Amino acid sequence: MRYITPVLLLATGVICTPVYAESVVPNFTRGTITATTESTTKVIETIRQVEYTTGTSYTVTGTNINIPGTPQQGSNYSIMTQGAPFQFSETYLGPGVAKETWIDRTTETQSTTNSVSVFTQ
Repeated sequence: MRYITPVLLLATGVICTPVYAESVVPNFTRGTITATTESTTKVIETIRQVEYTTGTSYTVTGTNINIPGTPQQGSNYSIMTQGAPFQFSETYLGPGVAKETWIDRTTETQSTTNSVSVFTQ
């Protein structure tokens, strides 16, 4: 078997030649690439805020008003100097919803990015 292999190679005409690597050379000298990217972002926000009070609040304020030492609902208030200007404010806040805030907003952002790459050999 040893002697048959070289004979078969010569008989079939196969001749082995060394293989060498060749460098690849591009066939262009310069070029440009232009790219455009467009994007749209849409953010939808819904904010619901409810503030509650659990107690009561009673406030009395004024000018030229006689306010007793411990003001309370149903107290008798009187003008100190008759005929003079006066101001009076009475506020009562009971337990429950004190304030509601509802915000619905949509924010849309559009952006475009253009880029150019220039290359030469």
